Amino acid sequence: MNKKTLAIHAGYDKDKHGTMAVPIYQTTAYDFGSAETAANRFALAELGPIYTRLNNPTTDILEARITALEEGDGAVAVASGQAASFYSVANLARSGENILVAEKIYGGSITLLTHTIKQFGIEARVFDSDNADDLESLIDDKTKAIYFETLSNPQIAIPNIEKIVQIAKKYNIVTIADNTVATPILLNPLKLGVDVVVHSASKYISGNGTAIGGLIVERKDLSAFLKDNPRYPQFNEPDESYHGLIYASLPFPIYTLRIRLAFIRDIGATISPFNSWLLIQGLETLSLRIKEHSLSALKIAKFLKSHPKVKSVSYPGLEGDKGYEKAQKYLKDGLSSGLLSFDVGSFEKAKQILNSTKIFSVVVNIGDSKSIITHSASTTHQQVSKEDLDKSFVTEGLVRLSIGLEDADDLIADLKQALDKEQI
Repeated sequence: MNKKTLAIHAGYDKDKHGTMAVPIYQTTAYDFGSAETAANRFALAELGPIYTRLNNPTTDILEARITALEEGDGAVAVASGQAASFYSVANLARSGENILVAEKIYGGSITLLTHTIKQFGIEARVFDSDNADDLESLIDDKTKAIYFETLSNPQIAIPNIEKIVQIAKKYNIVTIADNTVATPILLNPLKLGVDVVVHSASKYISGNGTAIGGLIVERKDLSAFLKDNPRYPQFNEPDESYHGLIYASLPFPIYTLRIRLAFIRDIGATISPFNSWLLIQGLETLSLRIKEHSLSALKIAKFLKSHPKVKSVSYPGLEGDKGYEKAQKYLKDGLSSGLLSFDVGSFEKAKQILNSTKIFSVVVNIGDSKSIITHSASTTHQQVSKEDLDKSFVTEGLVRLSIGLEDADDLIADLKQALDKEQI
Protein backbone atom coordinates (compact mmCIF):
# COMPACT_ATOMS: atom_id res chain seq x y z
CA MET A 1 0.00 0.00 0.00
CA ASN A 2 1.03 3.60 -0.54
CA LYS A 3 1.76 5.99 2.33
CA LYS A 4 -1.58 7.81 2.22
CA THR A 5 -3.35 4.49 2.74
CA LEU A 6 -0.92 3.19 5.34
CA ALA A 7 -1.27 6.39 7.39
CA ILE A 8 -4.99 5.71 7.73
CA HIS A 9 -5.19 1.91 7.99
CA ALA A 10 -1.85 0.33 9.01
CA GLY A 11 -1.82 -1.56 12.30
CA TYR A 12 -5.56 -1.48 12.92
CA ASP A 13 -8.10 -4.24 12.33
CA LYS A 14 -11.53 -2.61 12.46
CA ASP A 15 -13.21 -6.01 12.15
CA LYS A 16 -11.52 -7.10 15.38
CA HIS A 17 -12.35 -3.94 17.32
CA GLY A 18 -15.69 -3.17 15.70
CA THR A 19 -15.06 0.59 15.46
CA MET A 20 -13.98 2.85 12.61
CA ALA A 21 -11.96 5.04 14.99
CA VAL A 22 -9.07 3.52 16.92
CA PRO A 23 -10.15 3.04 20.55
CA ILE A 24 -8.32 4.70 23.44
CA TYR A 25 -7.27 2.08 25.97
CA GLN A 26 -7.02 4.51 28.87
CA THR A 27 -5.87 1.99 31.43
CA THR A 28 -2.85 1.42 33.63
CA ALA A 29 -3.05 -2.36 33.94
CA TYR A 30 -4.59 -5.46 32.35
CA ASP A 31 -6.38 -8.55 33.62
CA PHE A 32 -4.27 -11.54 32.56
CA GLY A 33 -7.06 -13.96 33.39
CA SER A 34 -4.72 -16.58 34.81
CA ALA A 35 -1.39 -16.94 36.56
CA GLU A 36 -0.05 -18.87 33.57
CA THR A 37 -0.83 -16.06 31.13
CA ALA A 38 0.76 -13.47 33.43
CA ALA A 39 3.95 -15.55 33.76
CA ASN A 40 4.12 -16.24 30.01
CA ARG A 41 3.84 -12.58 29.09
CA PHE A 42 6.59 -11.52 31.47
CA ALA A 43 8.75 -14.36 30.13
CA LEU A 44 8.04 -13.25 26.52
CA ALA A 45 6.62 -16.69 25.78
CA GLU A 46 3.30 -15.05 24.94
CA LEU A 47 2.81 -11.55 23.53
CA GLY A 48 0.19 -9.18 24.88
CA PRO A 49 -0.34 -6.16 27.11
CA ILE A 50 1.50 -6.26 30.44
CA TYR A 51 1.38 -2.75 31.92
CA THR A 52 0.92 0.57 30.12
CA ARG A 53 4.41 1.67 31.07
CA LEU A 54 5.60 -1.10 28.72
CA ASN A 55 2.86 -1.45 26.13
CA ASN A 56 -0.73 -0.46 25.42
CA PRO A 57 -3.17 -1.48 22.64
CA THR A 58 -3.65 2.10 21.41
CA THR A 59 0.09 2.73 21.45
CA ASP A 60 0.64 -0.61 19.68
CA ILE A 61 -1.35 0.74 16.71
CA LEU A 62 0.68 3.96 16.63
CA GLU A 63 3.89 1.90 16.66
CA ALA A 64 2.66 -0.38 13.89
CA ARG A 65 1.61 2.60 11.78
CA ILE A 66 4.93 4.47 12.03
CA THR A 67 6.76 1.18 11.33
CA ALA A 68 4.78 0.81 8.11
CA LEU A 69 5.33 4.44 7.06
CA GLU A 70 9.07 4.28 7.72
CA GLU A 71 9.26 0.80 6.13
CA GLY A 72 10.93 -0.56 9.25
CA ASP A 73 10.77 -3.74 11.29
CA GLY A 74 9.59 -2.49 14.66
CA ALA A 75 8.95 0.65 16.66
CA VAL A 76 8.56 1.89 20.19
CA ALA A 77 6.68 5.04 21.24
CA VAL A 78 7.94 7.10 24.17
CA ALA A 79 7.02 10.21 26.11
CA SER A 80 8.80 12.81 23.94
CA GLY A 81 11.26 13.36 21.13
CA GLN A 82 13.99 14.01 23.69
CA ALA A 83 13.25 10.66 25.33
CA ALA A 84 13.45 9.01 21.89
CA SER A 85 16.88 10.53 21.25
CA PHE A 86 18.18 9.58 24.69
CA TYR A 87 16.89 6.00 24.57
CA SER A 88 18.18 5.45 21.04
CA VAL A 89 21.72 6.41 22.08
CA ALA A 90 21.69 4.87 25.58
CA ASN A 91 20.63 1.57 24.01
CA LEU A 92 24.02 1.46 22.25
CA ALA A 93 26.60 3.43 24.24
CA ARG A 94 27.78 2.89 27.81
CA SER A 95 30.15 4.64 30.18
CA GLY A 96 33.63 5.03 28.69
CA GLU A 97 32.33 4.90 25.11
CA ASN A 98 31.55 7.62 22.56
CA ILE A 99 29.01 8.70 19.97
CA LEU A 100 29.42 10.90 16.88
CA VAL A 101 26.93 13.76 16.62
CA ALA A 102 26.26 16.04 13.64
CA GLU A 103 27.08 19.68 14.22
CA LYS A 104 23.74 20.79 12.72
CA ILE A 105 20.98 19.51 15.00
CA TYR A 106 18.22 20.87 17.23
CA GLY A 107 19.45 22.83 20.26
CA GLY A 108 17.84 20.46 22.75
CA SER A 109 19.58 17.53 21.07
CA ILE A 110 22.91 19.37 21.28
CA THR A 111 22.61 19.86 25.03
CA LEU A 112 21.33 16.32 25.57
CA LEU A 113 23.90 14.52 23.44
CA THR A 114 26.99 16.64 24.05
CA HIS A 115 26.48 17.80 27.65
CA THR A 116 23.85 15.92 29.69
CA ILE A 117 25.01 12.55 28.39
CA LYS A 118 28.50 13.25 29.80
CA GLN A 119 26.99 12.52 33.22
CA PHE A 120 26.58 8.93 32.02
CA GLY A 121 30.24 8.75 31.00
CA ILE A 122 29.50 8.94 27.27
CA GLU A 123 31.61 11.26 25.14
CA ALA A 124 30.17 13.08 22.11
CA ARG A 125 32.36 13.93 19.13
CA VAL A 126 30.94 16.46 16.69
CA PHE A 127 31.26 16.01 12.92
CA ASP A 128 30.40 18.03 9.82
CA SER A 129 27.30 16.32 8.46
CA ASP A 130 27.12 18.41 5.28
CA ASN A 131 29.97 16.45 3.71
CA ALA A 132 31.06 13.97 6.45
CA ASP A 133 34.72 14.37 5.39
CA ASP A 134 35.87 14.35 9.03
CA LEU A 135 33.65 11.49 10.17
CA GLU A 136 36.01 8.56 9.67
CA SER A 137 38.86 10.24 11.58
CA LEU A 138 36.67 10.45 14.72
CA ILE A 139 35.88 6.72 14.90
CA ASP A 140 37.64 4.35 17.28
CA ASP A 141 36.82 0.99 18.88
CA LYS A 142 34.66 2.75 21.50
CA THR A 143 32.39 4.49 18.97
CA LYS A 144 28.83 3.17 19.29
CA ALA A 145 26.52 5.44 17.28
CA ILE A 146 26.39 8.13 14.61
CA TYR A 147 23.54 10.60 15.13
CA PHE A 148 22.28 13.22 12.64
CA GLU A 149 19.13 14.96 11.39
CA THR A 150 17.79 14.37 7.88
CA LEU A 151 16.63 18.00 7.69
CA SER A 152 18.34 19.97 10.43
CA ASN A 153 16.50 22.35 12.73
CA PRO A 154 16.91 25.35 12.40
CA GLN A 155 19.57 25.42 9.64
CA ILE A 156 17.38 23.37 7.24
CA ALA A 157 20.48 21.56 5.99
CA ILE A 158 20.57 18.09 4.45
CA PRO A 159 23.47 15.78 5.40
CA ASN A 160 25.49 13.54 3.12
CA ILE A 161 23.41 10.52 4.11
CA GLU A 162 25.02 8.06 1.70
CA LYS A 163 28.55 8.84 2.89
CA ILE A 164 27.59 8.67 6.57
CA VAL A 165 25.94 5.27 6.03
CA GLN A 166 28.86 3.98 3.97
CA ILE A 167 31.38 4.85 6.70
CA ALA A 168 29.15 3.45 9.43
CA LYS A 169 28.79 0.12 7.62
CA LYS A 170 32.56 -0.05 7.12
CA TYR A 171 33.06 0.04 10.91
CA ASN A 172 29.85 -1.83 11.91
CA ILE A 173 28.41 1.20 13.72
CA VAL A 174 24.70 1.91 14.13
CA THR A 175 23.38 5.11 12.51
CA ILE A 176 20.52 7.10 14.05
CA ALA A 177 18.64 9.67 11.95
CA ASP A 178 16.20 12.18 13.41
CA ASN A 179 13.52 12.36 10.70
CA THR A 180 11.22 14.80 12.51
CA VAL A 181 11.27 17.58 9.91
CA ALA A 182 11.31 15.50 6.73
CA THR A 183 8.81 12.93 8.11
CA PRO A 184 8.32 9.56 6.37
CA ILE A 185 6.25 11.36 3.74
CA LEU A 186 9.32 13.09 2.26
CA LEU A 187 12.11 10.68 3.19
CA ASN A 188 12.62 7.12 4.43
CA PRO A 189 16.16 7.01 5.88
CA LEU A 190 15.92 3.25 6.52
CA LYS A 191 15.70 2.68 2.75
CA LEU A 192 19.01 4.54 2.40
CA GLY A 193 20.73 2.17 4.85
CA VAL A 194 20.20 4.10 8.10
CA ASP A 195 19.67 1.73 11.04
CA VAL A 196 17.37 3.69 13.36
CA VAL A 197 14.96 6.59 12.88
CA VAL A 198 13.71 8.82 15.69
CA HIS A 199 10.89 11.37 15.65
CA SER A 200 9.66 14.13 17.86
CA ALA A 201 6.07 13.18 17.08
CA SER A 202 4.96 16.41 18.77
CA LYS A 203 5.83 18.25 15.55
CA TYR A 204 4.54 17.35 12.06
CA ILE A 205 3.08 13.98 13.09
CA SER A 206 0.84 15.70 15.65
CA GLY A 207 0.22 18.61 13.28
CA ASN A 208 -1.61 20.86 15.70
CA GLY A 209 0.53 21.14 18.81
CA THR A 210 -1.72 19.10 21.11
CA ALA A 211 0.40 16.07 22.05
CA ILE A 212 3.95 15.36 23.19
CA GLY A 213 5.46 12.07 22.04
CA GLY A 214 8.51 10.40 20.55
CA LEU A 215 9.00 7.46 18.19
CA ILE A 216 11.92 5.11 17.51
CA VAL A 217 11.91 2.81 14.48
CA GLU A 218 14.47 0.16 13.57
CA ARG A 219 15.24 -1.07 10.07
CA LYS A 220 14.61 -4.55 8.77
CA ASP A 221 17.46 -6.95 9.56
CA LEU A 222 18.97 -4.70 12.23
CA SER A 223 18.74 -7.67 14.59
CA ALA A 224 21.05 -9.64 12.29
CA PHE A 225 23.47 -6.68 12.19
CA LEU A 226 23.59 -6.51 16.00
CA LYS A 227 23.90 -10.27 16.49
CA ASP A 228 27.55 -11.24 17.17
CA ASN A 229 28.60 -7.63 16.49
CA PRO A 230 31.52 -7.07 18.93
CA ARG A 231 30.64 -3.38 19.29
CA TYR A 232 27.37 -4.28 20.99
CA PRO A 233 27.84 -6.94 23.68
CA GLN A 234 24.64 -5.81 25.43
CA PHE A 235 22.63 -7.57 22.73
CA ASN A 236 24.75 -10.72 22.76
CA GLU A 237 25.46 -11.34 26.44
CA PRO A 238 23.02 -12.36 29.19
CA ASP A 239 21.02 -9.48 30.67
CA GLU A 240 21.24 -10.03 34.42
CA SER A 241 18.25 -7.75 35.01
CA TYR A 242 16.08 -10.07 32.91
CA HIS A 243 17.12 -13.52 34.19
CA GLY A 244 19.96 -13.91 31.72
CA LEU A 245 17.93 -13.04 28.63
CA ILE A 246 20.07 -12.77 25.47
CA TYR A 247 18.33 -10.35 23.10
CA ALA A 248 20.11 -11.63 19.99
CA SER A 249 18.49 -15.04 20.55
CA LEU A 250 14.95 -13.67 20.27
CA PRO A 251 12.81 -13.79 17.08
CA PHE A 252 11.73 -10.14 17.50
CA PRO A 253 13.18 -6.77 16.42
CA ILE A 254 15.69 -6.65 19.28
CA TYR A 255 16.81 -3.00 19.15
CA THR A 256 13.40 -1.55 20.03
CA LEU A 257 12.61 -4.52 22.28
CA ARG A 258 15.62 -3.76 24.47
CA ILE A 259 14.53 -0.12 24.75
CA ARG A 260 11.11 -1.30 25.91
CA LEU A 261 12.29 -3.99 28.33
CA ALA A 262 15.29 -2.19 29.81
CA PHE A 263 14.91 1.57 29.48
CA ILE A 264 11.17 2.18 29.47
CA ARG A 265 10.77 -0.50 32.14
CA ASP A 266 13.32 1.19 34.43
CA ILE A 267 13.26 4.88 33.51
CA GLY A 268 9.61 5.05 32.51
CA ALA A 269 9.40 7.92 30.00
CA THR A 270 6.16 6.39 28.72
CA ILE A 271 3.73 7.92 26.25
CA SER A 272 0.12 8.18 27.44
CA PRO A 273 -2.57 6.23 25.52
CA PHE A 274 -4.44 9.47 24.88
CA ASN A 275 -1.38 11.08 23.30
CA SER A 276 -0.87 7.97 21.18
CA TRP A 277 -4.46 8.34 19.99
CA LEU A 278 -3.94 12.03 19.15
CA LEU A 279 -0.81 11.17 17.15
CA ILE A 280 -2.72 8.49 15.25
CA GLN A 281 -5.19 11.21 14.19
CA GLY A 282 -2.27 13.36 13.06
CA LEU A 283 -0.79 10.60 10.91
CA GLU A 284 -4.04 10.31 8.95
CA THR A 285 -3.58 13.77 7.39
CA LEU A 286 0.24 13.94 7.41
CA SER A 287 0.76 13.47 3.67
CA LEU A 288 -1.75 16.22 2.80
CA ARG A 289 -0.31 18.65 5.33
CA ILE A 290 3.32 18.09 4.37
CA LYS A 291 2.54 18.92 0.75
CA GLU A 292 0.74 22.13 1.70
CA HIS A 293 3.42 23.15 4.21
CA SER A 294 6.13 22.57 1.59
CA LEU A 295 4.43 24.44 -1.25
CA SER A 296 3.72 27.46 0.94
CA ALA A 297 7.23 27.43 2.42
CA LEU A 298 8.78 27.50 -1.05
CA LYS A 299 6.63 30.47 -2.07
CA ILE A 300 7.59 32.33 1.11
CA ALA A 301 11.29 31.45 0.69
CA LYS A 302 11.23 32.99 -2.79
CA PHE A 303 9.68 36.17 -1.37
CA LEU A 304 12.27 36.41 1.42
CA LYS A 305 15.13 35.86 -0.99
CA SER A 306 13.96 38.86 -3.01
CA HIS A 307 13.59 41.19 0.00
CA PRO A 308 16.43 43.73 0.39
CA LYS A 309 16.53 43.47 4.20
CA VAL A 310 17.07 39.70 4.18
CA LYS A 311 20.74 38.73 4.00
CA SER A 312 20.23 35.02 3.29
CA VAL A 313 17.54 32.33 3.18
CA SER A 314 17.95 28.63 4.00
CA TYR A 315 15.43 26.36 2.31
CA PRO A 316 16.62 23.34 0.30
CA GLY A 317 13.61 23.49 -2.02
CA LEU A 318 14.83 26.90 -3.20
CA GLU A 319 16.84 26.77 -6.41
CA GLY A 320 20.39 27.92 -5.67
CA ASP A 321 20.26 26.82 -2.03
CA LYS A 322 23.31 24.77 -1.02
CA GLY A 323 20.98 21.88 -0.15
CA TYR A 324 18.99 22.04 -3.38
CA GLU A 325 20.72 19.13 -5.14
CA LYS A 326 20.40 16.92 -2.06
CA ALA A 327 16.72 17.84 -1.77
CA GLN A 328 16.14 16.75 -5.36
CA LYS A 329 18.06 13.54 -4.66
CA TYR A 330 16.66 12.51 -1.29
CA LEU A 331 13.28 14.20 -0.76
CA LYS A 332 10.06 13.12 -2.47
CA ASP A 333 9.18 15.37 -5.42
CA GLY A 334 11.73 17.92 -4.17
CA LEU A 335 9.31 19.01 -1.42
CA SER A 336 11.28 20.30 1.55
CA SER A 337 8.85 20.61 4.51
CA GLY A 338 7.41 23.74 6.08
CA LEU A 339 10.57 24.75 7.94
CA LEU A 340 12.80 27.55 6.69
CA SER A 341 15.11 30.17 8.14
CA PHE A 342 16.44 33.56 7.10
CA ASP A 343 19.09 35.93 8.43
CA VAL A 344 18.58 39.65 8.98
CA GLY A 345 22.03 40.37 10.44
CA SER A 346 21.44 40.97 14.16
CA PHE A 347 19.40 39.94 17.18
CA GLU A 348 17.86 43.43 17.41
CA LYS A 349 16.52 43.25 13.86
CA ALA A 350 15.31 39.68 14.36
CA LYS A 351 13.56 40.68 17.60
CA GLN A 352 11.78 43.57 15.89
CA ILE A 353 10.48 41.24 13.20
CA LEU A 354 9.20 38.72 15.77
CA ASN A 355 7.46 41.51 17.67
CA SER A 356 5.88 42.93 14.50
CA THR A 357 4.23 39.87 12.95
CA LYS A 358 0.49 39.51 13.38
CA ILE A 359 -0.34 36.05 11.96
CA PHE A 360 2.90 34.32 12.94
CA SER A 361 3.01 33.39 16.63
CA VAL A 362 6.26 33.60 18.64
CA VAL A 363 6.42 29.94 19.62
CA VAL A 364 9.27 27.38 19.77
CA ASN A 365 7.33 24.42 18.40
CA ILE A 366 7.33 23.45 14.69
CA GLY A 367 5.00 21.47 12.42
CA ASP A 368 1.83 23.14 13.66
CA SER A 369 -1.15 24.00 11.44
CA LYS A 370 -0.59 27.56 12.68
CA SER A 371 2.51 29.45 11.48
CA ILE A 372 5.30 30.03 13.97
CA ILE A 373 8.26 32.40 14.16
CA THR A 374 11.28 31.84 16.43
CA HIS A 375 14.65 33.41 17.18
CA SER A 376 16.67 30.23 17.72
CA ALA A 377 19.83 31.70 19.30
CA SER A 378 17.86 33.22 22.20
CA THR A 379 15.40 30.35 22.71
CA THR A 380 15.89 26.76 21.53
CA HIS A 381 19.70 27.24 21.32
CA GLN A 382 20.09 29.64 24.26
CA GLN A 383 21.98 27.08 26.38
CA VAL A 384 24.38 26.36 23.53
CA SER A 385 27.78 28.05 23.80
CA LYS A 386 28.80 30.79 21.35
CA GLU A 387 31.44 28.41 19.99
CA ASP A 388 28.88 25.66 19.40
CA LEU A 389 26.42 28.14 17.89
CA ASP A 390 29.06 29.18 15.38
CA LYS A 391 29.80 25.54 14.57
CA SER A 392 26.12 24.82 13.99
CA PHE A 393 25.60 28.03 11.95
CA VAL A 394 22.93 29.43 14.27
CA THR A 395 23.62 33.17 13.97
CA GLU A 396 22.33 36.06 16.08
CA GLY A 397 20.26 37.27 13.14
CA LEU A 398 18.71 33.91 12.25
CA VAL A 399 14.91 33.75 12.23
CA ARG A 400 13.22 30.36 11.90
CA LEU A 401 9.77 29.97 10.39
CA SER A 402 7.45 26.99 10.65
CA ILE A 403 4.94 27.56 7.87
CA GLY A 404 1.44 26.46 8.78
CA LEU A 405 -1.67 25.90 6.72
CA GLU A 406 -2.80 29.51 6.36
CA ASP A 407 -2.89 31.12 2.91
CA ALA A 408 0.69 31.72 1.76
CA ASP A 409 -0.15 35.20 0.44
CA ASP A 410 -1.43 36.24 3.86
CA LEU A 411 1.77 34.99 5.47
CA ILE A 412 3.90 36.86 2.92
CA ALA A 413 1.96 40.06 3.61
CA ASP A 414 2.55 39.60 7.33
CA LEU A 415 6.30 39.12 6.86
CA LYS A 416 6.46 42.05 4.42
CA GLN A 417 4.89 44.51 6.82
CA ALA A 418 7.22 43.31 9.60
CA LEU A 419 10.33 43.62 7.40
CA ASP A 420 9.32 46.97 5.94
CA LYS A 421 9.09 48.77 9.27
CA GLU A 422 11.53 51.72 9.24
CA GLN A 423 13.60 50.67 12.27
CA ILE A 424 14.55 47.27 10.76
